[in-house]
Amino acid sequence: MESHKGVTLLDFWVSPFGQRARIAMAEKGIEFEYKEENLAQKSELLLKMNPVHKKIPVLVHDGKPVCESLIIVQYIEEAWPEKTPLLPSDPYQRAQARFWADFVDKKVYDCGSRLWKTKGEEKEAAKKEFIEILQILESELGDRKYFGGETFGYVDVAFVPFTAWFHSYETEAGFSVEESAPKISTWAKRCGERESVKKHLYEKEKVYEFVCMLKKRLGIE
Repeated sequence: MESHKGVTLLDFWVSPFGQRARIAMAEKGIEFEYKEENLAQKSELLLKMNPVHKKIPVLVHDGKPVCESLIIVQYIEEAWPEKTPLLPSDPYQRAQARFWADFVDKKVYDCGSRLWKTKGEEKEAAKKEFIEILQILESELGDRKYFGGETFGYVDVAFVPFTAWFHSYETEAGFSVEESAPKISTWAKRCGERESVKKHLYEKEKVYEFVCMLKKRLGIE
């Protein structure tokens, strides 16, 4: 890892959004200071650096904050362009990568959350929608190694943190990612072998413990 002056990430351990930034920096070999936030009692630094949304993650580079996870990943790509590119050089391919990362951003977290927050017909509808989302992404992945082809890139960074939540989604909603979208399951395992991913994603059991804690806190039985 190469040291880079003044790079700090305000984050929360299990956040798939913060993990995007961590994985992107790991892929590029950028050292950074990690600051764990207590989301129940947000730090003065977080409130100062993200006064609009007051959310993690926030990347602080030489005292200047960058907010929102995909914007952070794009910033990392542009601030350190000489290191392991995450986006293709072709403008059309870059636009396509941004489209699919945006699709993940708008679909996966929201629908995945409904798999453990809801019951009955609402949960069944969320399960059907989530499987459809996986199958759309599987169709885009096709037979490629990664979403960008042979190279781990921007869409993989955007999506891979949610693979640590697959077990929780499956357990809560009663389905199998491997059966519903086998190519996505294989892709997830392949990504999980990368050092950048192994280092920054947590075991599925630990993530599920966190989901169960959230359910208890929210009064969801």
